[in-house]
Amino acid sequence: MRRGLVPVLAVLLAGCTTAPSEPTGAPRAAATPGVAVTKVLTIVEENHGAESARDGMPFLASLARTYGTATDYRSLSDPSLPNYLLMAGGSDFGVDDNDPPAEHPLTGPSVFDTALAQGRTARTYADGMPTACALEPVGRYAVKHNPWAYFADDASRRGCQEHDVPAGTPDAGALHDDVVAGRLPQVGLLVPDLCHDAHDCSLGTADAWLRDWVRAVQDGPDWRAGRLALVVTFDEAGDGSSTLLTVVAAPGLRERVVDQRLDHLSWSRWMTDLVDAPPLREAADAPSLGAAFGL
Repeated sequence: MRRGLVPVLAVLLAGCTTAPSEPTGAPRAAATPGVAVTKVLTIVEENHGAESARDGMPFLASLARTYGTATDYRSLSDPSLPNYLLMAGGSDFGVDDNDPPAEHPLTGPSVFDTALAQGRTARTYADGMPTACALEPVGRYAVKHNPWAYFADDASRRGCQEHDVPAGTPDAGALHDDVVAGRLPQVGLLVPDLCHDAHDCSLGTADAWLRDWVRAVQDGPDWRAGRLALVVTFDEAGDGSSTLLTVVAAPGLRERVVDQRLDHLSWSRWMTDLVDAPPLREAADAPSLGAAFGL
C-alpha cells in the first residue's frame, strides 16, 4: 500500500465507526452562559423510598447522577393528599385522608394562584384527567394527586379551570404544545396517572413514561435556553422510610449532591421564591430547594 493512502484510509475508517451511544441521563444541551433558571416543571411519583426508586428506575437514577440529587429530602405526612397539599399550599390544612375536593374545600392561595397573582405563569398538566380541573377521580386519574383542585376560593377555582389541564402525550396535547412553543410556565406540575406514577404499575413502567417526557422536554426551547429546571420526587416512601429520591436537573447542573435536610415545604418555598412572592404558611420556615442547588 502506498504511504499516502494511510491517512485517507484512517479518516474513512473513523467516519464509519459507530459513535458510542449517549448515556441514559446524559445532558441534552449545554446551559446558555448567564441565563438563570426562571421555570420549574415538577413530576411527582408515588409510594417508593429512595433506595427502591433508585434500583427500579434506572433512567431516573441516571438523571440523579448526571445533574443533581438531594440525599435527605423527606415526606412529611401520610397518605398522599396531605403531602401534595404541603407542596402546593405550605400546609396540610389538617387533612389526613385522600378524600376529594368536595370534602376539603381549602381557603387561601396555592403556589399556583400565587404565581398568577404576581402576573407570572402556572400550570398543572394531569395525566389521564378527562376535563380541565376535574374534581373527582376518573379511571386512572387521581384527583388526590392534583392539589390545585382543592383550593376553593373564586380566584383559585378560575385559575384551576383555565390552567389545570389534561397533559396529553409527548406527541400531542397541552404539555407537548407548551414544550414545543417554549411557553412552559414558571410554576409547572406534571401529574402522572395511577399507572405512570408507580402507584398501580411497576417502577419500570413509571420510568419508561418519565423517560419519554423528560427527553421531550429537554428537546424544547425552554430547556435548551437554560431557563428550565426539572424536578422529580415522590409524595411519600410507602415502605416505612421517609427519604425520597429527589432529582433536580438543569442544563447548568453537573453531578451536584445536596445533603441538606429538605422536604416538601422546601419545594413550596422555591415556587414562591421563583415568582418573587412571600412563602406560604409553614414554608416560610423551610429552606428553599432551589437555593440548595444554587438555582
